[in-house]
Amino acid sequence: MMDIVKTTFPIAPQGQLGYDVDEVESFLATARAAYSGGASGGRTASDVDSTRIRRTAFTMAKGGYSTAHVDAALERLEDAFASREKEQSASGSADATWLADARTTAEEIVARLDRPVGHRFDRVGFLTVGYHPADVDRLARRLQGYFGDGRALSIDDVRASVFRPKRGGYREAQVDVVLDAVVDVMLAVR
Repeated sequence: MMDIVKTTFPIAPQGQLGYDVDEVESFLATARAAYSGGASGGRTASDVDSTRIRRTAFTMAKGGYSTAHVDAALERLEDAFASREKEQSASGSADATWLADARTTAEEIVARLDRPVGHRFDRVGFLTVGYHPADVDRLARRLQGYFGDGRALSIDDVRASVFRPKRGGYREAQVDVVLDAVVDVMLAVR
């Protein structure tokens, strides 16, 4: 008879890699403890915040958790932490600081987006693969509409952005940092 083991997330289909189960479970335990104000494995609540959750990466492994399911859970967890962080900052002068930081970050993003099409980010070398500039610039136009005209754009639209690879394309790390900042601003003002 086959033993049925209960897991937090579905396991990736056979032949596909998933996120290392132990790493995911360890991070979730730390995040739960942080959210409830406790400690886990020598870590304190200050070790986990919405930014750390967004930047968390797990090793890929056979028999690992489905990446789509874990990523969706991490997005919900990030939203919960960001909401709590905003509520906590609302007490006193921290609220003004929170909004001032978001405004400054938004101004930096807008300045980046106002650069000429095809030149908004540094390029990688001709033999190196980066993000396709046309794809990134398409999202940049949507972001300009969001920041400049108040057009609707969701955090999920930004998070789910996918760019084709292109030799000599935009430097991925630079684009990713700006998109992280966009998510930070969107979380701060909602």
